[in-house]
Amino acid sequence: MSYSRFALYYLPPDEALAAFGAAWLGWDVAAGRPVPQPALDGIDAVTATPRKYGCHGTLKPPFALADGHTPDDLARAVAHLAASLAPARADGLALGRLGHFLALVPNGDGGGIARVAAACVRGVDAFRAPPDEAELAHRRAAGLSARQERMLATWGYPYVMEEFRFHITLTGRLAPEALDLWNATLRDALPPLPAPFDLDTIALVGERRDGCFELIQRYALTG
Repeated sequence: MSYSRFALYYLPPDEALAAFGAAWLGWDVAAGRPVPQPALDGIDAVTATPRKYGCHGTLKPPFALADGHTPDDLARAVAHLAASLAPARADGLALGRLGHFLALVPNGDGGGIARVAAACVRGVDAFRAPPDEAELAHRRAAGLSARQERMLATWGYPYVMEEFRFHITLTGRLAPEALDLWNATLRDALPPLPAPFDLDTIALVGERRDGCFELIQRYALTG
């Protein structure tokens, strides 16, 4: 399988949350296949934007591979990175609102998770091809702060390092009047959430020709 872009994700382990996330979004990123969604009016539209990424938390945002590097080179670098990183822990996960979408976010101190994410951004950045002008324009259209602009220039994405906030996206952008409805729907549908929440693996994923991401390899954090 050839991939147009790669990323480093946190993927829930093969337990209740992973099964829920795959069914809720309609895409199983670990298995690389579509999954039937619950019989809920509007769920297909509400989850259309995050569907192709699967149930995940982004650690290193998607990037094209730079010239002179191969996917095998990248995989070896991710394995080396994982062996150097200690796991991170937060008090748990909770359903929350991030702007106009709903996501699972950590409870308590998220410093350890931010540490892992920052290491992922730095650790494989030599493999990242610079974003083209179209991608830069797309990012800037959101209206970036000066610091976010610096992150974009340095790391190819505005919401990393000091701008990073770990989350597992469960909806696309919702109209204000729909937030409460889908928040309640998700609270009824979610399985018990992990408490504490351990981020002890990272996953190398690839974007397929159909635009969906799938797992290439998962690595334990053993540093």
